[in-house]
Amino acid sequence: MRCVLFYHAFTSCWNNGNAHFLRGVARELHALGHDVIVYEPADGWSRLNAIQDGGTEVLAQVPQLFPGIDIRAYDGSLDLDEALDAADLVVVHEWNSPDLVRRIGRRRTQGGSFALLFHDTHHRAITAPEQVEQFDLDGFDGVLAFGEVLRLIYLRMGWANRAFTWHEAADTKLYHPLPRIERQHDVVWIGNWGDGERGAELVDYLINPTVALGLQTRIYGVRYPLVALRTIAAANIQFGGWLPAHLAPEAFAAARATVHVPRAPYARALPGIPTIRLFEAMACGIPLVSAPWDDVEELFPPGSYLRAADPAQMTRALQLLRDDPELASATAEAGLQTVLTHHTCAHRVLELLDIVEQIRGVRLSATQAEYEGAAS
Repeated sequence: MRCVLFYHAFTSCWNNGNAHFLRGVARELHALGHDVIVYEPADGWSRLNAIQDGGTEVLAQVPQLFPGIDIRAYDGSLDLDEALDAADLVVVHEWNSPDLVRRIGRRRTQGGSFALLFHDTHHRAITAPEQVEQFDLDGFDGVLAFGEVLRLIYLRMGWANRAFTWHEAADTKLYHPLPRIERQHDVVWIGNWGDGERGAELVDYLINPTVALGLQTRIYGVRYPLVALRTIAAANIQFGGWLPAHLAPEAFAAARATVHVPRAPYARALPGIPTIRLFEAMACGIPLVSAPWDDVEELFPPGSYLRAADPAQMTRALQLLRDDPELASATAEAGLQTVLTHHTCAHRVLELLDIVEQIRGVRLSATQAEYEGAAS
Protein backbone atom coordinates (compact mmCIF):
# COMPACT_ATOMS: atom_id res chain seq x y z
CA MET A 1 0.00 0.00 0.00
CA ARG A 2 0.87 3.65 -0.25
CA CYS A 3 0.60 4.86 3.35
CA VAL A 4 0.38 8.60 3.99
CA LEU A 5 0.78 9.69 7.61
CA PHE A 6 0.03 13.21 8.80
CA TYR A 7 1.86 14.01 12.04
CA HIS A 8 2.43 17.24 13.91
CA ALA A 9 6.05 16.15 14.29
CA PHE A 10 8.08 13.16 13.19
CA THR A 11 11.64 14.47 13.16
CA SER A 12 11.12 16.19 16.54
CA CYS A 13 10.29 14.53 19.85
CA TRP A 14 10.54 17.73 21.91
CA ASN A 15 7.53 17.58 24.28
CA ASN A 16 6.21 14.95 21.88
CA GLY A 17 6.06 11.60 23.61
CA ASN A 18 4.05 10.21 20.69
CA ALA A 19 7.09 10.44 18.42
CA HIS A 20 8.44 7.07 19.56
CA PHE A 21 5.33 5.12 18.60
CA LEU A 22 4.53 7.08 15.45
CA ARG A 23 8.06 6.57 14.18
CA GLY A 24 7.96 2.87 15.02
CA VAL A 25 4.71 2.38 13.11
CA ALA A 26 6.21 4.04 10.04
CA ARG A 27 9.27 1.80 10.36
CA GLU A 28 7.23 -1.40 10.56
CA LEU A 29 4.91 -0.46 7.69
CA HIS A 30 7.99 0.08 5.53
CA ALA A 31 9.50 -3.20 6.72
CA LEU A 32 6.44 -5.01 5.38
CA GLY A 33 7.02 -3.51 1.95
CA HIS A 34 4.59 -0.59 2.05
CA ASP A 35 5.48 2.87 0.78
CA VAL A 36 5.41 5.29 3.70
CA ILE A 37 5.19 9.07 3.37
CA VAL A 38 5.10 11.30 6.45
CA TYR A 39 3.95 14.91 6.33
CA GLU A 40 4.82 17.33 9.12
CA PRO A 41 4.53 21.14 9.28
CA ALA A 42 7.89 22.86 9.07
CA ASP A 43 6.75 25.36 11.70
CA GLY A 44 5.27 22.85 14.15
CA TRP A 45 5.77 23.83 17.80
CA SER A 46 7.71 20.65 18.57
CA ARG A 47 10.19 21.25 15.73
CA LEU A 48 10.62 24.94 16.52
CA ASN A 49 11.21 24.29 20.23
CA ALA A 50 13.65 21.50 19.46
CA ILE A 51 15.64 23.82 17.22
CA GLN A 52 15.62 26.51 19.91
CA ASP A 53 16.81 23.90 22.42
CA GLY A 54 19.81 23.16 20.23
CA GLY A 55 18.29 20.24 18.40
CA THR A 56 19.17 21.02 14.79
CA GLU A 57 21.72 18.21 14.67
CA VAL A 58 19.38 15.87 16.54
CA LEU A 59 16.56 16.49 14.06
CA ALA A 60 18.94 15.71 11.20
CA GLN A 61 19.75 12.35 12.80
CA VAL A 62 16.15 11.10 12.76
CA PRO A 63 15.81 10.37 9.01
CA GLN A 64 18.99 8.32 9.24
CA LEU A 65 17.37 6.18 11.95
CA PHE A 66 14.36 5.46 9.74
CA PRO A 67 15.72 4.73 6.26
CA GLY A 68 13.13 4.35 3.54
CA ILE A 69 10.59 6.67 5.18
CA ASP A 70 9.78 9.64 2.94
CA ILE A 71 9.58 12.58 5.37
CA ARG A 72 8.14 15.76 3.88
CA ALA A 73 8.05 19.01 5.84
CA TYR A 74 5.64 21.56 4.43
CA ASP A 75 5.20 25.30 4.82
CA GLY A 76 1.79 26.94 4.99
CA SER A 77 -1.18 25.17 3.46
CA LEU A 78 -0.54 21.63 2.25
CA ASP A 79 -1.29 20.61 -1.35
CA LEU A 80 -3.61 17.69 -0.68
CA ASP A 81 -3.94 16.78 -4.35
CA GLU A 82 -0.27 15.88 -4.31
CA ALA A 83 -0.21 14.47 -0.77
CA LEU A 84 -3.15 12.10 -1.27
CA ASP A 85 -2.37 11.04 -4.81
CA ALA A 86 -2.62 7.23 -5.10
CA ALA A 87 -2.90 6.85 -1.31
CA ASP A 88 -4.29 3.57 0.02
CA LEU A 89 -4.10 4.28 3.75
CA VAL A 90 -4.15 7.70 5.40
CA VAL A 91 -3.66 8.19 9.14
CA VAL A 92 -4.12 11.65 10.65
CA HIS A 93 -2.78 12.21 14.16
CA GLU A 94 -4.88 14.32 16.52
CA TRP A 95 -2.24 17.04 17.00
CA ASN A 96 -2.90 18.29 13.47
CA SER A 97 -5.03 21.40 13.00
CA PRO A 98 -8.82 21.00 12.79
CA ASP A 99 -8.68 22.68 9.38
CA LEU A 100 -6.28 20.06 7.97
CA VAL A 101 -8.39 17.27 9.48
CA ARG A 102 -11.52 18.73 7.87
CA ARG A 103 -9.84 19.14 4.47
CA ILE A 104 -8.57 15.57 4.42
CA GLY A 105 -11.96 14.24 5.47
CA ARG A 106 -13.63 16.23 2.71
CA ARG A 107 -11.28 14.68 0.12
CA ARG A 108 -12.37 11.27 1.32
CA THR A 109 -16.09 12.09 0.96
CA GLN A 110 -15.48 13.56 -2.48
CA GLY A 111 -14.50 10.19 -3.85
CA GLY A 112 -11.21 9.27 -2.22
CA SER A 113 -10.73 5.52 -2.25
CA PHE A 114 -8.17 5.43 0.58
CA ALA A 115 -8.90 4.15 4.09
CA LEU A 116 -8.88 7.18 6.39
CA LEU A 117 -8.26 6.94 10.14
CA PHE A 118 -7.98 9.55 12.90
CA HIS A 119 -5.43 8.68 15.60
CA ASP A 120 -6.04 9.96 19.16
CA THR A 121 -3.28 9.60 21.78
CA HIS A 122 -4.32 12.22 24.32
CA HIS A 123 -6.64 12.86 27.27
CA ARG A 124 -8.41 15.85 25.72
CA ALA A 125 -11.56 13.79 25.26
CA ILE A 126 -12.19 14.19 28.98
CA THR A 127 -10.12 17.25 29.95
CA ALA A 128 -10.95 19.47 26.97
CA PRO A 129 -13.79 17.85 24.98
CA GLU A 130 -14.50 21.13 23.23
CA GLN A 131 -11.15 20.77 21.46
CA VAL A 132 -12.02 17.29 20.20
CA GLU A 133 -15.40 18.53 19.03
CA GLN A 134 -13.60 20.90 16.65
CA PHE A 135 -12.52 17.92 14.54
CA ASP A 136 -14.88 17.14 11.67
CA LEU A 137 -14.55 13.37 11.33
CA ASP A 138 -17.55 12.77 9.06
CA GLY A 139 -15.30 11.74 6.20
CA PHE A 140 -13.20 9.35 8.28
CA ASP A 141 -13.60 5.59 8.28
CA GLY A 142 -12.87 5.41 12.00
CA VAL A 143 -10.82 6.46 14.99
CA LEU A 144 -7.73 4.75 16.37
CA ALA A 145 -8.01 5.29 20.14
CA PHE A 146 -5.05 4.37 22.34
CA GLY A 147 -7.26 2.75 24.95
CA GLU A 148 -10.63 1.04 25.17
CA VAL A 149 -12.01 3.71 27.49
CA LEU A 150 -11.17 6.39 24.90
CA ARG A 151 -12.75 4.34 22.12
CA LEU A 152 -16.00 4.18 24.07
CA ILE A 153 -15.94 7.94 24.70
CA TYR A 154 -15.76 8.63 20.97
CA LEU A 155 -18.75 6.40 20.33
CA ARG A 156 -20.78 7.66 23.29
CA MET A 157 -20.21 11.30 22.39
CA GLY A 158 -21.11 10.67 18.76
CA TRP A 159 -17.75 11.98 17.53
CA ALA A 160 -17.27 8.90 15.35
CA ASN A 161 -19.39 6.05 14.00
CA ARG A 162 -16.57 3.55 14.27
CA ALA A 163 -13.59 3.41 16.63
CA PHE A 164 -10.86 0.87 17.30
CA THR A 165 -8.68 0.32 20.36
CA TRP A 166 -5.05 0.70 19.26
CA HIS A 167 -2.58 0.95 22.11
CA GLU A 168 0.88 2.40 21.81
CA ALA A 169 3.85 0.01 21.84
CA ALA A 170 7.64 -0.15 21.69
CA ASP A 171 9.82 0.23 18.62
CA THR A 172 12.07 -2.68 19.56
CA LYS A 173 14.38 -2.04 16.62
CA LEU A 174 15.53 1.00 18.62
CA TYR A 175 14.41 0.29 22.19
CA HIS A 176 16.15 -2.81 23.48
CA PRO A 177 18.63 -3.75 26.23
CA LEU A 178 22.16 -2.37 25.94
CA PRO A 179 24.11 -4.61 28.34
CA ARG A 180 27.49 -3.12 27.43
CA ILE A 181 26.54 0.24 28.98
CA GLU A 182 27.65 0.48 32.60
CA ARG A 183 25.05 1.21 35.29
CA GLN A 184 26.03 4.68 36.48
CA HIS A 185 23.13 5.61 38.76
CA ASP A 186 20.23 4.05 40.63
CA VAL A 187 17.08 5.59 39.14
CA VAL A 188 16.28 7.40 35.92
CA TRP A 189 13.10 9.29 35.06
CA ILE A 190 12.32 10.44 31.53
CA GLY A 191 9.35 12.72 31.02
CA ASN A 192 7.91 16.16 31.53
CA TRP A 193 6.79 17.68 34.82
CA GLY A 194 3.24 17.48 33.54
CA ASP A 195 1.73 20.96 33.23
CA GLY A 196 0.08 20.67 36.63
CA GLU A 197 -1.13 17.11 35.93
CA ARG A 198 1.40 15.14 37.98
CA GLY A 199 3.74 17.56 39.76
CA ALA A 200 2.62 16.44 43.21
CA GLU A 201 2.78 12.79 42.15
CA LEU A 202 6.36 13.17 40.95
CA VAL A 203 7.34 14.57 44.32
CA ASP A 204 5.52 11.78 46.18
CA TYR A 205 6.47 8.84 43.97
CA LEU A 206 9.85 9.84 42.54
CA ILE A 207 11.67 12.58 44.39
CA ASN A 208 10.81 11.81 48.01
CA PRO A 209 11.35 8.01 47.79
CA THR A 210 14.72 8.31 46.03
CA VAL A 211 15.88 10.96 48.51
CA ALA A 212 14.74 8.83 51.45
CA LEU A 213 16.76 5.88 50.14
CA GLY A 214 19.76 7.95 49.12
CA LEU A 215 19.46 6.76 45.53
CA GLN A 216 21.50 8.49 42.87
CA THR A 217 18.81 9.78 40.49
CA ARG A 218 18.75 11.49 37.13
CA ILE A 219 15.77 13.26 35.52
CA TYR A 220 15.33 14.22 31.85
CA GLY A 221 12.61 16.35 30.29
CA VAL A 222 11.44 19.74 29.09
CA ARG A 223 9.00 22.43 30.22
CA TYR A 224 10.01 22.14 33.86
CA PRO A 225 8.87 25.26 35.77
CA LEU A 226 11.30 27.04 38.05
CA VAL A 227 9.67 25.60 41.17
CA ALA A 228 10.22 22.07 39.81
CA LEU A 229 13.86 22.76 38.98
CA ARG A 230 14.40 24.13 42.48
CA THR A 231 12.76 21.05 44.00
CA ILE A 232 14.99 18.76 41.94
CA ALA A 233 18.13 20.71 42.83
CA ALA A 234 17.23 20.74 46.54
CA ALA A 235 16.90 16.95 46.38
CA ASN A 236 20.41 16.70 44.91
CA ILE A 237 19.00 15.03 41.79
CA GLN A 238 20.77 15.47 38.45
CA PHE A 239 18.68 17.20 35.78
CA GLY A 240 19.61 16.46 32.19
CA GLY A 241 17.09 18.59 30.29
CA TRP A 242 15.78 17.44 26.92
CA LEU A 243 16.69 13.88 26.01
CA PRO A 244 15.90 13.04 22.37
CA ALA A 245 13.76 9.91 22.20
CA HIS A 246 16.29 7.84 20.29
CA LEU A 247 18.79 8.33 23.14
CA ALA A 248 16.40 7.03 25.79
CA PRO A 249 17.66 3.41 25.52
CA GLU A 250 21.14 4.56 26.58
CA ALA A 251 19.67 6.46 29.53
CA PHE A 252 17.71 3.41 30.65
CA ALA A 253 20.76 1.19 30.26
CA ALA A 254 22.78 3.48 32.53
CA ALA A 255 20.33 3.13 35.44
CA ARG A 256 19.31 0.28 37.72
CA ALA A 257 15.59 1.12 37.88
CA THR A 258 12.94 3.54 36.68
CA VAL A 259 9.54 4.77 37.80
CA HIS A 260 6.22 5.12 35.96
CA VAL A 261 4.11 8.08 37.05
CA PRO A 262 1.04 8.60 34.83
CA ARG A 263 -0.59 11.97 34.47
CA ALA A 264 -3.67 12.46 36.65
CA PRO A 265 -6.24 12.26 33.80
CA TYR A 266 -5.01 8.79 32.87
CA ALA A 267 -4.74 7.54 36.42
CA ARG A 268 -8.17 8.84 37.44
CA ALA A 269 -10.42 9.04 34.40
CA LEU A 270 -8.84 7.01 31.58
CA PRO A 271 -8.00 3.63 33.11
CA GLY A 272 -6.08 1.17 31.00
CA ILE A 273 -3.86 3.74 29.25
CA PRO A 274 -0.21 3.69 30.37
CA THR A 275 2.40 6.22 29.34
CA ILE A 276 4.74 5.36 26.47
CA ARG A 277 7.58 5.26 29.02
CA LEU A 278 6.26 2.01 30.44
CA PHE A 279 6.58 0.30 27.05
CA GLU A 280 9.99 1.91 26.51
CA ALA A 281 11.45 0.90 29.86
CA MET A 282 10.29 -2.71 29.59
CA ALA A 283 11.65 -2.97 26.05
CA CYS A 284 15.01 -1.72 27.31
CA GLY A 285 15.14 -4.34 30.05
CA ILE A 286 15.10 -2.07 33.10
CA PRO A 287 13.02 -2.95 36.20
CA LEU A 288 10.16 -0.54 36.79
CA VAL A 289 7.95 0.49 39.70
CA SER A 290 4.65 2.14 38.88
CA ALA A 291 2.60 4.69 40.77
CA PRO A 292 -1.13 3.83 40.84
CA TRP A 293 -2.92 3.26 37.55
CA ASP A 294 -5.60 0.73 36.63
CA ASP A 295 -4.51 -1.81 34.03
CA VAL A 296 -8.12 -2.73 33.24
CA GLU A 297 -7.20 -4.18 29.86
CA GLU A 298 -4.53 -6.40 31.46
CA LEU A 299 -1.77 -5.30 29.14
CA PHE A 300 0.96 -6.31 31.57
CA PRO A 301 0.80 -9.57 33.56
CA PRO A 302 1.82 -9.75 37.23
CA GLY A 303 5.58 -9.72 37.65
CA SER A 304 6.35 -7.56 34.62
CA TYR A 305 6.69 -4.54 36.94
CA LEU A 306 6.26 -3.68 40.60
CA ARG A 307 3.17 -1.77 41.74
CA ALA A 308 3.07 0.90 44.42
CA ALA A 309 -0.29 1.88 45.85
CA ASP A 310 1.16 4.80 47.79
CA PRO A 311 4.48 6.62 48.31
CA ALA A 312 5.46 4.31 51.15
CA GLN A 313 5.09 1.28 48.90
CA MET A 314 7.08 3.05 46.20
CA THR A 315 9.93 3.55 48.66
CA ARG A 316 9.83 -0.11 49.71
CA ALA A 317 9.70 -1.33 46.10
CA LEU A 318 12.71 0.76 45.08
CA GLN A 319 14.56 -0.52 48.14
CA LEU A 320 13.74 -4.10 47.14
CA LEU A 321 15.09 -3.57 43.64
CA ARG A 322 18.25 -2.05 45.07
CA ASP A 323 18.84 -4.79 47.64
CA ASP A 324 17.66 -7.84 45.67
CA PRO A 325 19.48 -8.15 42.32
CA GLU A 326 17.65 -11.37 41.51
CA LEU A 327 14.25 -9.69 41.90
CA ALA A 328 15.43 -6.76 39.79
CA SER A 329 16.68 -9.06 37.06
CA ALA A 330 13.52 -11.19 37.08
CA THR A 331 11.28 -8.12 36.91
CA ALA A 332 13.25 -6.66 34.02
CA GLU A 333 13.18 -9.94 32.11
CA ALA A 334 9.43 -10.42 32.66
CA GLY A 335 8.74 -6.90 31.41
CA LEU A 336 10.96 -7.38 28.37
CA GLN A 337 9.26 -10.64 27.42
CA THR A 338 5.82 -9.05 27.84
CA VAL A 339 6.73 -6.33 25.36
CA LEU A 340 8.36 -8.69 22.88
CA THR A 341 5.36 -11.01 23.00
CA HIS A 342 2.53 -8.49 22.91
CA HIS A 343 3.53 -4.85 22.61
CA THR A 344 5.91 -4.07 19.75
CA CYS A 345 5.23 -1.66 16.91
CA ALA A 346 5.28 -4.72 14.64
CA HIS A 347 2.31 -6.10 16.59
CA ARG A 348 0.45 -2.81 16.25
CA VAL A 349 1.04 -2.58 12.52
CA LEU A 350 -0.48 -6.01 12.03
CA GLU A 351 -3.47 -4.82 14.07
CA LEU A 352 -3.65 -1.72 11.87
CA LEU A 353 -3.65 -3.76 8.69
CA ASP A 354 -6.44 -5.91 10.11
CA ILE A 355 -8.43 -2.74 10.82
CA VAL A 356 -7.92 -1.61 7.23
CA GLU A 357 -9.26 -4.95 6.00
CA GLN A 358 -12.32 -4.52 8.24
CA ILE A 359 -12.92 -1.08 6.74
CA ARG A 360 -12.61 -2.44 3.23
CA GLY A 361 -15.06 -5.21 4.09
CA VAL A 362 -17.61 -2.73 5.40
CA ARG A 363 -17.18 -0.58 2.30
CA LEU A 364 -17.63 -3.58 0.01
CA SER A 365 -20.80 -4.61 1.83
CA ALA A 366 -22.15 -1.06 1.59
CA THR A 367 -21.35 -0.90 -2.13
CA GLN A 368 -23.07 -4.22 -2.76
CA ALA A 369 -26.12 -3.09 -0.81
CA GLU A 370 -26.32 0.12 -2.87
CA TYR A 371 -25.99 -1.85 -6.07
CA GLU A 372 -28.69 -4.33 -5.09
CA GLY A 373 -30.96 -1.51 -3.99
CA ALA A 374 -30.52 0.28 -7.29
CA ALA A 375 -31.08 -2.94 -9.23
CA SER A 376 -34.34 -3.66 -7.42
